[in-house]
Amino acid sequence: MIRLKALLAMMLVACAVEARGEEESRVTLENVEPPPAISPDEPLREEFSPALAARYLDSAALHWQKQRKCGTCHTNFAYLMARPALKSVSPPSLEVRKFFESMVEKRWEDQGPRWDAEVVVTAALLAANDRLTTGKLSPVTRKAFQRMWKLQREDGGWDWLECGWPPMESDAHYGVTLAALGVGMAPGGYAASEEGKAGVEGIRRYLRKNSPPSLHHRAMLLWASTRLDGLMEKKEQAAVLKALFSLQRPDGGWAMASLLEGWEGHKRKDDSKQELEKSDGYGTGFVTYVARQGGVSAGDARLQKAIGWLKANQRQSGRWFTRSPTRDSKHFISNAGTAFAVMAIDACLP
Repeated sequence: MIRLKALLAMMLVACAVEARGEEESRVTLENVEPPPAISPDEPLREEFSPALAARYLDSAALHWQKQRKCGTCHTNFAYLMARPALKSVSPPSLEVRKFFESMVEKRWEDQGPRWDAEVVVTAALLAANDRLTTGKLSPVTRKAFQRMWKLQREDGGWDWLECGWPPMESDAHYGVTLAALGVGMAPGGYAASEEGKAGVEGIRRYLRKNSPPSLHHRAMLLWASTRLDGLMEKKEQAAVLKALFSLQRPDGGWAMASLLEGWEGHKRKDDSKQELEKSDGYGTGFVTYVARQGGVSAGDARLQKAIGWLKANQRQSGRWFTRSPTRDSKHFISNAGTAFAVMAIDACLP
């Protein structure tokens, strides 16, 4: 009964927000409310709503920032990459960007970064956000890159958070690929600049010697290779795309856990099994977006089927659900899944 009441309340809030449309006040750090608990039981929407997707991304990122005062790959970092795709619906919150800028210019100067991983992700996502907004590399992004290069190891990698939370916080390969993607997306030819050359060569050296541990990471490397030369040959890119499409489910989507070799039989901390045969937001959004970056046409029938799944599986809150590969009590990967769903739909527009 309690769950039913919560779901009904969630539906009423979603309907009210959509009805008010542009008249609804924007979500800010001051007025943000906790987004509804992430649940596999949240009802689907009858129609896809970009406005609710934008509002959910705003709420999730700002609430995380306000409550936890940190950056995370699955929520407010993902926001910097995805939210510009919905700028025609409503302007992205500048407060999220300012938080990471203040991290670079104040907190790191006063206290130092908490982890090397924090520096890599901040530099990479600020660079991506620069490309997607102003088109120019900002001074604060350059400063973040400078600190990133200082922390780069001799082997070209970085000390990473290996907490057993795939796909982002489970191995160092993800961090190096993300760094490659960020440098490759940085505006103004930063990758070829004198400042960036040695670090980029270190990234290439690491990736030559360390193979991706999963299909998910091969897809990440494919994505990075479309932005930074010397990471993957055309035939290798084609092989990754073939492997990804071989896992597309009959309904048009993908299951994230099916991309994580080595985790298929790995039980969650609550002893439940991995979800390998049910499409989800992260798997479908991620593969669709990466396929587009890899040159697959937006009109490709497989991608159109994927977009159909995404538009039919948005939840009442505006997000897309993805089951955690680690713990059933936490599904924060749904936030990143929502980000990739938004990016995928935008990438496949006519």
